[in-house]
Amino acid sequence: MSGDVWGEPEADGAPAGGARWAFGTGFADPLHGVDTAVPAGVDGAELARVCVALADDALVGAQRLAEWVTWAPEIEIELALANVGLDLLGQARLLYTRAGQVDGSGRDEDAFAFARSAPEFRCLRLAELPRGDFAFTVLRLLVLSSARLAVLERLAGAADPVLAAVAGRGVAEVAYHRLFAAEWVVRLGDGTAESRRRLRRAVVEVEPWLGEVVDDRVGAGWGVAAGAVRAACARDWRRVGEEAGVRLPLPAPWDGAPGGRAGVHTEHLPVLLAELGSVARAHPGATW
Repeated sequence: MSGDVWGEPEADGAPAGGARWAFGTGFADPLHGVDTAVPAGVDGAELARVCVALADDALVGAQRLAEWVTWAPEIEIELALANVGLDLLGQARLLYTRAGQVDGSGRDEDAFAFARSAPEFRCLRLAELPRGDFAFTVLRLLVLSSARLAVLERLAGAADPVLAAVAGRGVAEVAYHRLFAAEWVVRLGDGTAESRRRLRRAVVEVEPWLGEVVDDRVGAGWGVAAGAVRAACARDWRRVGEEAGVRLPLPAPWDGAPGGRAGVHTEHLPVLLAELGSVARAHPGATW
């Protein structure tokens, strides 16, 4: 699946030839000149809720991608996955900082990342599942990127200028994440009998969590309708599935049961957070 099919993004200041690097590397500061005062009429608590949910998705997703370092099937794939993770980590840092500015707590990004227990996290549960094999990783990345892109595209016009700036920069990055994942899903589906078997198994593993992803209402108060997210994901998954020759399911609407956004998580998140915060706990208050 060639890049021009999906319209590979070109961000301002991006290196020639469509190359992509880590968040912030080679780019202007996305918040340069942006007024950080909360605009009149914007609910700070609701703004913080949106920022934390999106940041938690990004942080946890980045940690799972980091687990591929030294384990990816090729060095190019390892570097690509690491850079996708760094993009997400950069988004998380900005969003956590904004949350601490507007929720009255004054917390910084490290406090959000390392000083909360699993029930305080608001990430989607699909993001926290174990790394799995490469087929599971790229299918999960496709699913999460499609949904995140649909949300960020709408939040790029948010009333809060900081959230709008972070979302606007994130659109170019997450569009590339989606492209990378989609191309690999197609390659696996159109590859060997073993790659197709693994991709079909990944579909079975991902499917139970799709409803929570496509009906995510994290930005409902900011013009992000769950139906719009669902439509965008359905379009992406149907197209990739057709090219891959593998059915990618389109789930029924989420049944409303408490999930990751309500702090209800799988048994895998506490383990992930314990590893993620091990250095911070060993050296409290340390600066680098």
